[in-house]
Amino acid sequence: MTAALSDGELVRRATADRAAFGVLYERYVDQVYSYLYYRTASVADAEDLTARTFFQALNHIGDYEERGLPFAAWLMTIAHNLVANYHRDRSRRVIAPLESAGEPAGPSPFAAAEDAQAVRDLIAELPPERQHLILLKYAQGMSNAEIADMTNRSVGAVKSLLRRTLAALKRDLERRPELRG
Repeated sequence: MTAALSDGELVRRATADRAAFGVLYERYVDQVYSYLYYRTASVADAEDLTARTFFQALNHIGDYEERGLPFAAWLMTIAHNLVANYHRDRSRRVIAPLESAGEPAGPSPFAAAEDAQAVRDLIAELPPERQHLILLKYAQGMSNAEIADMTNRSVGAVKSLLRRTLAALKRDLERRPELRG
């Protein structure tokens, strides 16, 4: 019965009824996990950050205010903040290089995965706002209108920023001959 309720009604109920929050969790866990996985490229880290996202949402459900944006936007904001902290904390860690790693002989059987990783690396070099845009559009499959609602921009601004971002990625890709196939 609670599954048929709107997000707003479930949020109101979730302040006193944890089962209502469970319905919200079921609705959005895959979307949040997918976003976090694309931002971390790690199953374990995405799972941890997803759990933390919903833990924070549950602890602050009473603070949620419906301001014309979907509940999913609030969740994604929490997830975005957690992944930003994750990357900031991770950049502070010292990683020792592999001293005995040599070059593989012949073409790598993982070439497609390496190319995909190289493209992810290019995306990771973008400013956080543009990374977020790419992930919402292509990893989450959101429409420009949904992204506009979520980011408090006009649809035209989203289209323009997306076009400029893709053009920058294309230029970066063309500058790296090892990625052109």
